[in-house]
Amino acid sequence: MNPPAAQRSRELALAIHYVTRYDYDADVVDNLNALRVRPATDARQRVEDFSIRVSPEVRLNRHDDYFGTEVVEFEVSRPHRRLVIDVRARVAIGRPESRPAGSSWASLVTDEYREAGGEFLLQTEDAPENPVLGELQSLSRECEDPLATLLYVSELIPDRFEYRRGATYVDSPLSHVLDGGAGVCQDFVHLGLNLLRRHGIAARYVSGYLFSAGRPGADRPRVRDGAEAESVQVDTHAWIEGLVPDADREPIWVGVDPTNRGLTGQRHVKIGHGRHYADVPPIKGVYRGMANSTLEASVTMTRLDLDGGHGAS
Repeated sequence: MNPPAAQRSRELALAIHYVTRYDYDADVVDNLNALRVRPATDARQRVEDFSIRVSPEVRLNRHDDYFGTEVVEFEVSRPHRRLVIDVRARVAIGRPESRPAGSSWASLVTDEYREAGGEFLLQTEDAPENPVLGELQSLSRECEDPLATLLYVSELIPDRFEYRRGATYVDSPLSHVLDGGAGVCQDFVHLGLNLLRRHGIAARYVSGYLFSAGRPGADRPRVRDGAEAESVQVDTHAWIEGLVPDADREPIWVGVDPTNRGLTGQRHVKIGHGRHYADVPPIKGVYRGMANSTLEASVTMTRLDLDGGHGAS
């Protein structure tokens, strides 16, 4: 059933095209992969179309993981030297909920809050002897309530650390970011999670896409069917959701983006969440064979009109 026209007029409609290609310099077999690439459907966003094509052609198996993210798994058992994964989605994103009214630090020790926070209250990585981390913890302790701390952390990290590709790698420990003073969105999120959990705030890692058209450094609009479409090449993205007590209702998850500062918005398209990156990697796989591989990946996001056609609304 389609949502009411008034609701659709407040939504941002986006097309996502995510292509990943692996080339191998010798035959490989038993190529097993797990994909977490489908946008979530929740109270704020709705998936209107989704498809995955894999070459060589294989059967796809789907299930939801422990945290509720859809996982698509497949195996290419026969010999091959190239693997292409082509993902396409259309999604409609509503405006974020209003901020919680906020409450005191004492709310974090209630049974209700600790039950809602669950495993997201537990540290998954730490660097307790690092003086930089200790300084950041002291600075973020001065905020008046948990919501203010969540917002402050999203500003503190980009103030103190440089966004720099190649400064870290996927499995870099927190100490590399702290000592090197630079990282990417994944590193900023892991640091933010650590700081928030040190203050007793439940926090989770969110994987998704960020529509960055119109921002500095974004691609120019592209022409499709004779009309200009707002389209941009991006990378997969990561941000934080912190569980904020609310004086008027149950604790609610509030998104902040420590790479781009401040609250997440309508341009953030969520795939899923977990305790850290390892719970929600977009693509994870292994293969058998004496071969080296090269990877090419691209994500293109295009703003659509409300009928699903191209063009900015």
